[in-house]
Amino acid sequence: YFEVAAVVTTFLLAGRYAEHRSKRRAGDALRSLLELGAKEAERVVTGPDGNPVVRDDGAYVTERVAVAALRTGDLFTARPGEKVATDGEVVEGTSAVDTSLLTGEPVPQDVGPGDAVTGATVNTSGHLLVRATRVGAETTLAQIGRLVSQAQTGKAPVQRLADRISAVFVPIVLVLSVLTLAGWLLAGAGTQFAFTAAVAVLIIACPCALGLATPTALLVGTGRGAQLGVLIKGPEILESTRRVDTVVLDKTGTVTQGAMA
Repeated sequence: YFEVAAVVTTFLLAGRYAEHRSKRRAGDALRSLLELGAKEAERVVTGPDGNPVVRDDGAYVTERVAVAALRTGDLFTARPGEKVATDGEVVEGTSAVDTSLLTGEPVPQDVGPGDAVTGATVNTSGHLLVRATRVGAETTLAQIGRLVSQAQTGKAPVQRLADRISAVFVPIVLVLSVLTLAGWLLAGAGTQFAFTAAVAVLIIACPCALGLATPTALLVGTGRGAQLGVLIKGPEILESTRRVDTVVLDKTGTVTQGAMA
């Protein structure tokens, strides 16, 4: 009796630990995705007339600020090797920007005046002057993070089914457990024996497992996908992949050879 109680308690605690660890790792994946963005920016100082302040040598006067301090319309610079601070439009300069964060393409994309650049991408060569067009929660990286969060908290059809079954199954198991207790007591069995039988019904049925297993699996799947660069728009997408029989890839030079096969 006592060894069974110890084993069941240990088993349930181990399950809770595994669930908590999975959720924490999924959260870590999302945090590491959001931390890809730049932390600081070299903002161009503007005068009362709104025009950039220029030094005697012709260079712009800049100040080092946190990315969160940038506002739409601010000018900032992106030196070679630095991350672009936020989404914006190139005003001056030409360079090649590594956009593999978004596209998966290893070859940097050439940009010049009038071209859009995305925050967290890396400026590889030239010096760029960029005007911020989207900051904070509106940036592409923030939207990707929001998409992953929604995917982790959303419900797949299989989870809705599990919830509906649990809504009926759990009360039935609880009623059966109470009936077992009452039945053995009415049959003249001892209180300890009747209670043990009632608890056994609860343990064997394990009604909570149905409601916990599915959301935890979806949470871990979407989090691990984000960590590996696979963006899953929602849990229903994850579930629908079991019906996929053909995958078409268009990443020539990255994952394909440029020849249909």
